[in-house]
Amino acid sequence: MNGLLKGSLARLAAVDHEELGKAYAVWNRDSELKRLLDSDAARLYSAKAGIDFFKKMIEEASPNDHFFSIRALDDDRLLGDINLNVVNDWGGRNAFVGICIGNRKDWGRGYGTDAMKAILRFAFTEINLNRVTLTVFEYNPRAIHSYEKAGFRHEGRARGVLLKDGKRWDMLYMGILRDEWTNLQ
Repeated sequence: MNGLLKGSLARLAAVDHEELGKAYAVWNRDSELKRLLDSDAARLYSAKAGIDFFKKMIEEASPNDHFFSIRALDDDRLLGDINLNVVNDWGGRNAFVGICIGNRKDWGRGYGTDAMKAILRFAFTEINLNRVTLTVFEYNPRAIHSYEKAGFRHEGRARGVLLKDGKRWDMLYMGILRDEWTNLQ
């Protein structure tokens, strides 16, 4: 399974709730990250609150939830996290994916695309999904490009759903089907 969760730049690993909680307390101070990651107003929280949040999330996870940390292959540093949530029941074999590369110095270096490709390999070959969907804010072209490189296609938009910087923005929906992913391999 180790090769299944490994890309050329990053690997997916088990979540250490203490490490991830402390990291998010630092990353959370970056207003640009908060703007790209969350539709809510930016909120600061302590390392302890982050640790408690991730501990509870892992403890209460259902079999439909798959949480991973993202680690750099070259030095094993924590880059961020990625999660896959199977929607409703296993009958439809559909899931939503969410990803965060926390430190700005790691943005635009291919780690997110590499981690996304690894989670798609896991989704389609290990847990036998048929579709993976994500949402992204219209004002995040770097993420949109990364998702396109991983094979996601644009499927729709919710117009004017988000208010940021005094302007209305769209929420984009992107997805990839198992057959599309297989054809890229």
